[in-house]
Amino acid sequence: MRRFPWLLICSLFFLSSPSTGKGPVEKPSEEIFFEANQAYRDGRYQEATEGYLRLVENGFQNGHVYYNLGNACFRLGDLGRAILFYERARLFIPRDADLNFNLSYARDQTLDAINESPSFIRQSFFWLDEVNLHEVFLGFMLFNVLFFGILFVRLFNNSEWTYYLLIALLIFALIGSSSLALKWYQAKSDDRAVVLAKEVDVLAGPHSQDTVLFRLHEGAIVHYERSEDGWCLIHLSGERRGWLRAQDLERIYAPSGQG
Repeated sequence: MRRFPWLLICSLFFLSSPSTGKGPVEKPSEEIFFEANQAYRDGRYQEATEGYLRLVENGFQNGHVYYNLGNACFRLGDLGRAILFYERARLFIPRDADLNFNLSYARDQTLDAINESPSFIRQSFFWLDEVNLHEVFLGFMLFNVLFFGILFVRLFNNSEWTYYLLIALLIFALIGSSSLALKWYQAKSDDRAVVLAKEVDVLAGPHSQDTVLFRLHEGAIVHYERSEDGWCLIHLSGERRGWLRAQDLERIYAPSGQG
C-alpha cells in the first residue's frame, strides 16, 4: 500500500466539499482515503478497493491512488483489474520502482504471452516512457524560457558564448517541442485495453454465434479499435484481431487521467 505524501493529502482536503443538498452527506475525500488505507492494512481489500474507487469517481485521479487500487485488486485475486490500475498509475508515475516491480510481477501471472516490438519513433524518443505528459510540458516550457532568455541577453551581450548557448538551447527546445507533441499524441491515441474476464473467446464477428478465433485470459493487453452493439473489435500484434464483449475489457487511458 502507498501512503500519500503530505502534498497529496492537502490536495485531498481541498477537493473535499460539504454537501448542501438533501440526502446522505458525502464523506470528505481525505476521510475516504484514510478509511481505505486502514481497510487495506486490516486485510479488508474489497472495502479498500471501494474506497479508492470512490476517490477516482470524485475526480481525484492520481498515480498513487491507482497504485493502491492495483494492490488491493491483486490481493483480491482480480489480476485483470490489478494490471489495469497499475497501467493507469504508470500514466502518472512511470518511474516508480515499486509500481514497476508490481506491474512486472502481475504480468508474469498472465497466461497469454503477447510481445510487441516498439516502433522506430518510440525507440528514437526512448525517454518518453519514463516521463508523464505534465513533466514533458514542464521541460518544454523550461527550454523555451531559457532560449528566449538568452536571446534577450544577446541584445546587450553579443559574445561568442551566448551564441553557442543559444544554438544549444534551440536544439533542446526543438527536441522538447517534438517530445511534447509526440507524448500528447501517444496519450490521446492510447488504444490499449486490459481483458478483465478470466477467459474470453475472441470471435470473428460481433455475435455470440460467430466463429471462435482464439481465446484470451485476464490481464492480457490488447488494442481497442471500435465498439458495436455491446461488442468491441480488438487486435493484437500482427494480424490477430476479433470481437469480444465490451464488458470483458476496459481501456487503460482515462480521459481525464494525465497528470
